[in-house]
Amino acid sequence: MAKVLVTGMSGTGKSTVLRALAARGHRAVDTDTERWSRWVTLPDGSTDWVWREDAVVALLEGHHAGHLFVAGCKSNQGRFHRSFDQVVLLSAPAEVLLSRIARRTDNPYGKRAEERAEILRNLTEVEPLLRATATAEIDASGPVEAVVGHLERLACTRVQLSAGQSLHHRHRGGHPLLP
Repeated sequence: MAKVLVTGMSGTGKSTVLRALAARGHRAVDTDTERWSRWVTLPDGSTDWVWREDAVVALLEGHHAGHLFVAGCKSNQGRFHRSFDQVVLLSAPAEVLLSRIARRTDNPYGKRAEERAEILRNLTEVEPLLRATATAEIDASGPVEAVVGHLERLACTRVQLSAGQSLHHRHRGGHPLLP
């Protein structure tokens, strides 16, 4: 039994991978819905789509059998990293992200020019933060089946973090690259 957070920028394939994992019999939760996330107003007046912390706590504490894959990229997800056995960053080049976003039909985000600019800005500013806290990274520009297989193998690998410890155990193409 493992709890795996699958995170990454818009267009990396988080939702597609989750559907494939669910089809293989795993419990897969996409947190990009009102059941798991909510809008909050920040002190500067801007808004942010964050996890409903009570719902995520209940999800994680209530999981007792099989692998649980949770996908999302929220500003408050770091509060939950120690509740996961793996925090996996899906990454892909900007061209791949923008191409996928242009073709997808299940999510309107990224169709407007200002949203594409935000995605590119997040790739530069947010993805390095995700990378710094991930236990593994998968190049998601390849076939979905390969990414899913890699996630399943990672679910069988435990990474133990002690308080205050930062572990960078990255995987690319199935081969661990030690820091």
